[in-house]
Amino acid sequence: PRARQVGKTTLLRRLARGGREYVSLDDPLVLELARNDPALFMQRFPPPVIIDEIQYAPGLLPYIKMAVDEHRRPGMFWLTGSQHFHLMKGVSESLAGRVAILNLLGLSRLEALGRGDEVRPFIPRPAEAVSRTASGPIGLKEAYRMIWRGSFPAVATAAETDRDLFCASYVQTYLQRDIRDLAQVGDETAFIRFLRAAAARTGMLLNMADLARDADVSPNTVKRWLSILEASGLVHLLPPYHENITLRLVKTPKLYFLDTGLCAYLTGWSSPETLEAGAMSGAFFETWVVAELIKGYRHNGRQPPFFYYRDRDKREIDLIIVKDGTVYPLEIKKTASPGKKEVRNLQAIKRTRHQVGPGGVICLCERWLPLGDGVSAIPLACL
Repeated sequence: PRARQVGKTTLLRRLARGGREYVSLDDPLVLELARNDPALFMQRFPPPVIIDEIQYAPGLLPYIKMAVDEHRRPGMFWLTGSQHFHLMKGVSESLAGRVAILNLLGLSRLEALGRGDEVRPFIPRPAEAVSRTASGPIGLKEAYRMIWRGSFPAVATAAETDRDLFCASYVQTYLQRDIRDLAQVGDETAFIRFLRAAAARTGMLLNMADLARDADVSPNTVKRWLSILEASGLVHLLPPYHENITLRLVKTPKLYFLDTGLCAYLTGWSSPETLEAGAMSGAFFETWVVAELIKGYRHNGRQPPFFYYRDRDKREIDLIIVKDGTVYPLEIKKTASPGKKEVRNLQAIKRTRHQVGPGGVICLCERWLPLGDGVSAIPLACL
C-alpha cells in the first residue's frame, strides 16, 4: 500500500516477469465481478496473481484468507492499494498473521539512478562513508533540481516530464478518487487551501490552530484531513524524542511532506533556482533529507525509528535515530562547510540516559569529515 503513482504496480509486474496473472480493479467490469461474485472472481483469477487496487473490493479479502488457509503457500497473492485507511482496516481484520506489508514511497535518489540494491537504513557511522559516496558529491544545483522535481517515478526518471502538469493531474486524481471516499470532502477548494497551507509548513512544528486559520476550516477538520494525508503516504509526522514513551504521544510533532516536488508545486516555486534562493530553501532541504532517510528504512521493510529533539531551553536537534538503545543525533543544514554553530545543539542529547552514538551534520560538503568528538560533516551522497 501507499501513495498513488509511486510505482507499486510496475514493481510487482517486473518482479513477476510474466510468472503470475495481473488483474486490476480499476477495470469496471472486473470490479463489478469482484464485488458481486467474489467466489467466481477467485475462480477466474486463480493464484499466483497480482490484484491491483484491492481497496475497491474489500469483500475479496475473506476469500483470499480461505485460499491462503487451504493451500498454505507463501506469496499466492500480491495485493496493492492506495487508500491506506480502508485497505489496512480490511487487511487487519481478514488477513491478520497471513500477510507481510511493505509501505512504498517515491523513488530514493539511488533508486532513481538504478542502484536500488544499495538502498539501506542509514546510521551515521563513519565506517559506512566510503561505500555510500561512490556516486561522488552532490552540489547545490543538483540537490535543488532533485528537491524541486521530487520522487514520483514518472518525474524523477524522465527529465522531459512536465512536473507542474504531473502534479496538477496528481492532485486532481487524489481529490477525486481518494479524498472524496475517505473524508467526504464537500468543498474541494477548502481542501486545496488546506493542502497548500500544510505544504507551506513542511519542516516545521505542527500548529493545528494556525493551520486551521490559514485553511479557513475548523481544527477538527484539519486533524481529520492531516490523518488522511499521513495515511495516504503524502506526509510524515515526526514525533518528539522523550525517554518516557507515553509523553512522546502528547507532544507536538513536526510535519514533513514526503515528496518535495509536490510540496514545491503546492507552494508555488516555479523552478529549482527560485526555490533554492527563496525563504523556504532550508525547510525544503531538511524535508528532502528526512524523506530520503525514511525511504531507506521503509523500502527495506522497516519502520523508521526517527524523532526530533527539543529541550526546556528550546535547544533543538533536527533528527534523532534510535536503534538498539543507542541515540544517533543529526542536524540537517544547507551549508557546505559546517562549523561549531551547526553542531552545538548536538551536545544537548547527552543529558539523556540512553547511550549516545556518533552524530553529525548532513549537509552539502563533499566528504565525510570529523568536526569534533563523535560528530562529523556528512555529505548528501551518503544517504
